[in-house]
Amino acid sequence: MHHDDPAMQACIDACLACYKTCTETAYHHCLHVGGEHVAPAHFTLLTACAEICRTAAHFMLIGSTHHNHVCGECAEICAECADDCERLGDMQRCVDACRACAESCRAMAA
Repeated sequence: MHHDDPAMQACIDACLACYKTCTETAYHHCLHVGGEHVAPAHFTLLTACAEICRTAAHFMLIGSTHHNHVCGECAEICAECADDCERLGDMQRCVDACRACAESCRAMAA
């Protein structure tokens, strides 16, 4: 599979959108709201999610044969992040980006 594949390109786009959304949410929402939003478990999950999304996109962009393994892990972390952001509330943009990325990465990992 090559990144010219429409499914892979859609996954790259979803990963990069999730990376951007999680990073912005962490630094421009959670840090300002405080409380549970900056609790170590939540903030670490949000920033880990951003990083695995960026990594998954990178693996697909360079054509690594390991992209499916990274995408599998990305899907798992994105799903966990979506659930945690939904639990805290007022982070629907992040929930939506994480769920879209999880779905796309799950398909890419299969």
